[in-house]
Formats: sequence, C-alpha cells, structure tokens
Amino acid sequence: MKKTVKLYDTTLRDGSQGEGISFTVQDKLFIAEKLDQLGIHYVEGGWPGSNPKDMEFFKQYKKLHLKNAKVAAFGATRRANLKAGQDPNLKAILEADTEVVTIFGKSWDLHVTDVFRINLDENLKMICDSVNLLKSKGREVIYDAEHFFDGYKANPEYAIRSLRAAEEGGADLLALCDTNGGTLTLELARIVAEVGQHVSVPLGIHVHNDGAVAVANSVSAVEAGCVQVQGTINGYGERCGNADLVPIIANLQLKLGYKCVTAAQLESLTSVSHYVAEIANMRQAGNQPYVGASAFAHKAGVHVNAVRKNSVTYEHVDPSKIGNARRFLMSELSGVSNVLWKAEQLGFKLDKGSPEVKKILSTIQDLEFDGYHFEEAEASLEIMMRRLTKSFEEFFAREGFRVVVAERAGKVYSEAIIKVNVDGESEHTVAEGDGPVNALDNAVRKALEKFYPSLSEMHLSDFKVRVLDEKAGTAAKVRVSLVSQDKEDSWTTAGVSENIIEASWIALIDSIEYKLLKDSRRSKAAPRRKKVIRRKK
Repeated sequence: MKKTVKLYDTTLRDGSQGEGISFTVQDKLFIAEKLDQLGIHYVEGGWPGSNPKDMEFFKQYKKLHLKNAKVAAFGATRRANLKAGQDPNLKAILEADTEVVTIFGKSWDLHVTDVFRINLDENLKMICDSVNLLKSKGREVIYDAEHFFDGYKANPEYAIRSLRAAEEGGADLLALCDTNGGTLTLELARIVAEVGQHVSVPLGIHVHNDGAVAVANSVSAVEAGCVQVQGTINGYGERCGNADLVPIIANLQLKLGYKCVTAAQLESLTSVSHYVAEIANMRQAGNQPYVGASAFAHKAGVHVNAVRKNSVTYEHVDPSKIGNARRFLMSELSGVSNVLWKAEQLGFKLDKGSPEVKKILSTIQDLEFDGYHFEEAEASLEIMMRRLTKSFEEFFAREGFRVVVAERAGKVYSEAIIKVNVDGESEHTVAEGDGPVNALDNAVRKALEKFYPSLSEMHLSDFKVRVLDEKAGTAAKVRVSLVSQDKEDSWTTAGVSENIIEASWIALIDSIEYKLLKDSRRSKAAPRRKKVIRRKK
C-alpha cells in the first residue's frame, strides 16, 4: 500500500452549485454525516459569509459528533486595500468556528488585472495577509489557487509567486485548481510535477470536468505528487461538474494501491453515492463507473457465460469491494446462460437442454419484439418465467375491467369497475381515482385487500409511458412501466399494448402479483388470506 491520500469533499458547496441542486440545512447535515462514515477526511460545509443557510449549517454541524471528517469553512482572500482583520468575509469565516479554513486567491495574472483590476503585487499581499490572519487564529489553512493551470500556462513565474505568497503566510496545503476544467491530463501532470520543485508545502488538486477528464486529471495529479484530492460525490458541480470522488477513491485504492479509506468504508461507496443522489433529487446514472446499477450488468449471452465461469473475464474489479453487485440482464440478446442464472437466482433449477429454457428464451425474444424491456421490468420477468416453468401460484383470476372517464360539473373524473376471482369467490368492485390508472389501482386493491391484507402496504411510486412507434401516431403501441414499493423494497413491472389503459392494467396486475409472490417467498407460505364468508349461490 502506497502513501495515504487525503480526501476533501466539496459536495455541500461546489456540488450545490450544480444546476437543479438545492440542499436544505438538514440535507447538508445528513450528507456530512454520511461522508464522515465513508471516511472522508475533510468536508467543506459552505461559504459562511455568502448566505444564511451556510451560517446555520456551521451552527448545527457540531451536534453530529463526526468521527473521521474535519469540517472546513470556505471563502476568499481579503479585499484589495483592506486589512485582513477588517475584512467582513474573513470575519465570517472565523465566526464559523471550524478547525479548517479553505480560502481561494488568484493565480492567473489575467484575473488580477482584468477582474480585480489591481496590481499584481497587491494580489500577492492579499493572499499572504489572509492566510497569515487565519493561521494566527489557530486554523488549519488550505489555500485554493484558483485558475492555477491557466495562470501557469500564461505566466508561470507569477503563478508560482502566488503559491509562495500563501506559503509565506503559513498555508498547510496548496490546492492547484483547474477551475475552467480545460487542462488535459498529460499537461496537468507535468505542471504538478514542476510546481512541486518550487514549493515546500504539500500539494492538493481541485479540478472541474469541462474537458471530461476530471477523474483522470485528479488521479494523475496524485501520481505526480499531490497528497490531497478535492471533488464531489457523483461529480456534482457547476457547468459540467467537479471531479467525481467516487471513481477517484476506487481507482486510487483498488488500482494504484493508495490508502484513502478502510476496506469496510470502501464497501459503502455505492450506498453513499446513491444516498447523496437521492437527497440531491438527481437521477443516478446507471452507467456511472463502479457504483451505477449497470456498472456490473451483463447482457450478451457470451459475456454471461464467461462471467459465470470466471468473473475476471468481463469485470475489472470485484463489485463487492465497493458495495455493488453483479447483474445478468434478460433481453432478446440473452442466451441459455442468462436464463440458467436467472432461474438459479429465483430459486429453481433448470437443465441446459430443457424445453423450459428454450420456451423462456423464445418468449423473451417475442415479447421484446412487441415492445417489452425486461431489463427495466424484472418483476414482470420473474412472473413470466415462473408461469412458463409452472412454479407460479395464481393468487387470483382476472374476470374483466371497465374504465369510465367523464366530465362532471366541469371536472374530469375516472371510475374503474373490475371483477376478480379468489378461490372461486368473485368480487365486483367500483372505485374512483385521480386518473384511470389510479382508479384501476384503487378498485383492484379494494377487491383483493380483504383476501390479502398485506396489499395495503404497497403503493405506486412512479408511472412512465413510452411510445414505441411514433410514426403510428395515436394508434402506436405504448409501454407502461410501473414502479411499486412497500416498506421493504421496490420493484418494476411493465405492460405493452396499443391501448394505454390495457398496458397499465397489465403492469398493475403484475405489480400486485409480484407483491403477493414476494410475501409468500418471505414467509415460505402463501400470503395470509383472511377467511371470507362466501355468499350463497
């Protein structure tokens, strides 16, 4: 194992600048706690002088009793022609009362002359004075050299002088920033190595992803001598985002032998990534390296066959090391290996040459040709496979449905009438809803809950419709995907039809049947049915 690399997370500040992200104070506290559990060394809480939300975070974070992470307050160097002790920004940083302070200053002479519009020497004094003040107050000071790489390429002498100003002020670490995110990897690594020859303070790296190389740049910077990496979970940040700490941690530790977190903490990487995405209300990218749902998903039959024999054939690391899991997908591209694995996963054994395997494969191919997509509807897939192998218990029979959509007193309403049969007992139920699918859901559950009380625990959490042939216009087939959940987990079902109501009905019935199947599997018995007194015929 090589040297330890310190991790500096700025999700709560830089990450919150990403489009569509807005954290509440409580959100930030939740994330800080999760980052601490992951083993992050520094958590940047925000900019105390910029808004009330960040000040409130700094008032409350000490209640968390973090075990691994130091919380850093962020801000800028003093203003021009103003003493550091009188600068309101620096005062706010000190009032945040954090052990660590990170301040940024200008390294690019263009920014000094064209943005600040001051002379170059005054900028150097601003850097030195600000760092010196914070050090005199007992803070650990990280200096972020903003636009450093652009500045170094334009005027290397001045860029180095800006670092030395921070060094003279007493900075504990100098973070080199590729703020515009446009420096390519080989050039960035060369500059980091050169800078290391001119300063004695340890270096860190802070890069953005505008050139799509932020992760590579961060890893290469460590190889070139940086001892700290700054970034955000899932790469959230302004414009194209910041360096994504998730693959950075995995690459450094699993591929290059650096120590970032413990092995146990590394196993939580996937759950932390998904947790932050959930709080940020951002869709988790399925193909996100290491932690995405598709990161270790195998679809082609040749791949599945090889992975089942030796996972190294198509997996660059063991997914369990970062808390992810291997998945074999079922589609029209599936082979016998996919079917055998899926059957094994579901708890029943099939022989390679059995007619059931051929039947399952041909059914999947036919249904996917019609518009089904079983990668996204694994609950429907399981029900279909169990029916074809005669291992599915029919919990109820459908006898028909009707949906009425009408206007009443200027308001459109939906009413569903359904008939189902449970153990010979026919139930005829009517229910209204906010829309036709909601009305169907209400009606079928109204009929079945007397037999299966556990259905009251489930609800629909997402409803998606995709038109499969846009050229067909209103006569096109549609695929309806329903995401349902109960107090334990969630599952997805699908239905395909030229009629959106029928497609929704198919997906809805699959969802309810899967809930009952899941309950019976958990209890190793049929779901508890309430005894219903039958009506006399």
